Amino acid sequence: MKIGFIGLGNMASAMIGGMLQKEIVKPKDITGSDASAAMREKAAEVYGILTKESNEEVVAEAEVLILAVKPQFLGDVIDGIRDVIKPETLIISIAAGKTITWLENSFGKEIKLVRCMPNTPALVGEGCTGVCVNAQVSEEEKAFSVKLMESFGKASVVTENLMDAVVAVSGSSPAYVFMFIEAMADAAVDAGMPRAQAYEFAAQAVYGSAKLVLETGKHPGELKDMVCSPAGTTIAGVRVLEEKGFRGTVMDGLAACVEKSKNM
Repeated sequence: MKIGFIGLGNMASAMIGGMLQKEIVKPKDITGSDASAAMREKAAEVYGILTKESNEEVVAEAEVLILAVKPQFLGDVIDGIRDVIKPETLIISIAAGKTITWLENSFGKEIKLVRCMPNTPALVGEGCTGVCVNAQVSEEEKAFSVKLMESFGKASVVTENLMDAVVAVSGSSPAYVFMFIEAMADAAVDAGMPRAQAYEFAAQAVYGSAKLVLETGKHPGELKDMVCSPAGTTIAGVRVLEEKGFRGTVMDGLAACVEKSKNM
C-alpha cells in the first residue's frame, strides 16, 4: 500500500511514526511533500521515507493520500491536486472544521473521502481520533482507515454531525489539560515544591487518573468520590473549584471550540 502525505508537520510525523512502528507500511511505501524544505529533510532523515517538492508527484504515487495541512491552506492545496487525483485514491483529511461536503465540493468530482480528527498525544502513541467517511468509501476502506489511525492511539468511527464535538473533546482539549497541569504545578511551587518536580507530580496525576477512567470503566464521578474522604483535604479543594464554576467553565470552553469548528 502506497501512502502519500501532503504536509509533514507534527501530526503527520506522529502518524508516520505510528504506522512504521506498527509495521502497517515500510518507509519505502510512504512519500511526503511539504512547503518547507527543512520539514522534508527532517522526515526523510528521521523516518527514511521518500520526499518530494511537488504535491502532484505525491498524489501520482499514492493509493492512500493523507491531507495533513492546516485548514486555512487546504483549499489552495486541493486546487493544485484535484486534476491529478485518481478515482480509486482513498483521501484522508485531518483538517479541523472542513466538512465532507466542503471537501467534496472543493475537489469538484466524486472522490473516496475519509475525514479524521486526531490530536497531539499521537506524538507519543496516545492519540484519540474520530473518523467518518463519505458514501464512496467501502467498509474495507473504512476499516483500513481506522487501522491507520489506531497505529498511534485510539480511533472510533463517528457520524459527521459529531465531528465538531470530537474537535472540542479530544482535538483541542490537550491544550486545556496542559493549562490544568501548569496551574497545578504553579500551586505546588507556591507551596514550596521545586518546579521540575511539580510538573512531574501534576502530569503523572493527570496521566494516572485518565488511565483509571479508561481501565476501570468506572464513572468519573464515582472515582472522584473515592478520593474525597469525609472532612478531608480533597473535598475542601473540590468545594472551591465548584464555587469558582470549574465544571461550567470547562463546558463553556468546549462549547466555544465546537462553535468555532462549525464556522471554519
